[in-house]
Amino acid sequence: MRLALPPWAGALAVKAAAFITVMCCALAALLGVLVHVSVTNQTVGQARDQALSRLADATQAYEAGDTLLPGAGVDPGGLPAPLRALAANGRRGTMVATYRGRPTMWAAGPVAGRRALAVEVDYSQQSRTIAGLDQSILWSSGLAIGATVLVGVFAVTRVTRRLHGTARVARRISAGDLDARVNDPRTKDPTRPQDEVAAVAAALDSMASSLQGKLLSEQRFTADVAHELRTPLTGLHAAAELLPPGRPTELVRDRVAALRTLTEDLLEISRLDTGRERLEVDTEELGALAGRVVRASGTETEVRILRDARVETDRRRLERVLGNLVANAHKHGAPPVVLTVDGAVVTVRDHGGGYPEYLVAHGPQRFRTEGGAKGHGLGLTIALGQAEVLGARLSFANAADGGAVATLTLPVAE
Repeated sequence: MRLALPPWAGALAVKAAAFITVMCCALAALLGVLVHVSVTNQTVGQARDQALSRLADATQAYEAGDTLLPGAGVDPGGLPAPLRALAANGRRGTMVATYRGRPTMWAAGPVAGRRALAVEVDYSQQSRTIAGLDQSILWSSGLAIGATVLVGVFAVTRVTRRLHGTARVARRISAGDLDARVNDPRTKDPTRPQDEVAAVAAALDSMASSLQGKLLSEQRFTADVAHELRTPLTGLHAAAELLPPGRPTELVRDRVAALRTLTEDLLEISRLDTGRERLEVDTEELGALAGRVVRASGTETEVRILRDARVETDRRRLERVLGNLVANAHKHGAPPVVLTVDGAVVTVRDHGGGYPEYLVAHGPQRFRTEGGAKGHGLGLTIALGQAEVLGARLSFANAADGGAVATLTLPVAE
């Protein structure tokens, strides 16, 4: 069965296989050298003893005047020069050399007249034994290394697959899927040994459960507060309409309207948090829709249509996204504010100080504003949530020459 691994897991498996291979090769080489040296020393020692024994017999026969046995002679022609010089200096020695096309063990010693008495012993069998041993060591080392690497890679692959599964779940959680869990089988069975990967998986599952519980509690709290405030605010708004005209009345009505807007925004965020929003899809002309949004906002916003496009979208939600972007540009930016339609891409740009660094890096965060800006920080959060419901991509950046740029990329109608 072929295992499909991600790039990082493949790199880890390759590194582990390379490490195992290097260690196996080093161990096999060390053992092979030790066995080779030991067997070679033993074989050469036995052949040397045999040659020296024959040299001693030949020396006795030569000194007694007897005929030398075959393989023995005085200054034979095939005697290696170093061994001949050693014997001429009055010493005995042995040496392996090739003689008549086969390996031969020579033993030589001095005789009268600075001559060398030498005997030869056939070394072919011992040489073949050592060569066969070396070949066996190579074959057995190769098989052992191959088997060890396969077993090691299999074991590492199992670990990397579990690590990859854990990383995949972590990415799903970071993307907002709080129901994702690793569910490592080892964490479910306490009788099985718990390794480090199982510990990481259990910690990730526990963290996801805790995070999900806290977020659900926060969402329920937000929804409950918004629902509870809605009824008294409705009555307060009706009461404010009955107040006599004047500056105090205007202030009261303004604050009541701000509270109602905040409550409606909280309710909308609560609905987005549940993930149960349903689209009412229709085909819309993007340029015409953008013009309606700008007119409804009552702001001085320039609309530029480079390329118009027809998109399949929920008109109400798209108007909400563009309306929030335009309102945010006028509230926190500086004129001129330009809304540009280029195919299925809509950009809203102002010429103010730009978005805060945290917003560009991590996206809008509810109830967070900087620089003394007015508002509750929910406008861009709602715009981002509605864009996700539409299947669009909303990104935030700062222009090189100053100003904030919000880019909404919509799916194009077929």
